[in-house]
Amino acid sequence: MDLSHIFVRIYVNGLNLLSLYRITARKAKIMSEINPCLSCGACCAYYRASFYWAEADDATPGGVPSHMTEKLNDFRRVMIGTNQNKPRCIALAGEIGNAVFCSIYENRSSVCRDFEPSWSGGRPNERCDNARIAWGLSPLEPNIDNAPDNLPRAA
Repeated sequence: MDLSHIFVRIYVNGLNLLSLYRITARKAKIMSEINPCLSCGACCAYYRASFYWAEADDATPGGVPSHMTEKLNDFRRVMIGTNQNKPRCIALAGEIGNAVFCSIYENRSSVCRDFEPSWSGGRPNERCDNARIAWGLSPLEPNIDNAPDNLPRAA
């Protein structure tokens, strides 16, 4: 059986550690069905990620790491790597269409927080679909089994 690699964010005593795990293709498929972004990453390598300058950590503690941004204009910053002809966000780790994650997920900008995969909330996202198509991936389809009301409850 082919093995896939995936990075998993682990918190130990408040420290954020990254670990590389080998997971079976079956487990990767299950994870991507729960959160399709974990096997995609197309939006992070298709769109410019620009946001208000004060979202960066040199203006707002806990914000977007400023060393991963560059000035776009007097009011906006952009994630390094996304303001070019073939964009790829500096914070995107992994292989697009296989297994990916955002290395600054907890500190990502509002433009990233607000971007939803197609059918999240029961409606398509044309920007998600366009990014996926540009990377040779099929647009997402509604998945009734993983609708928010059908996911297992933690408590």
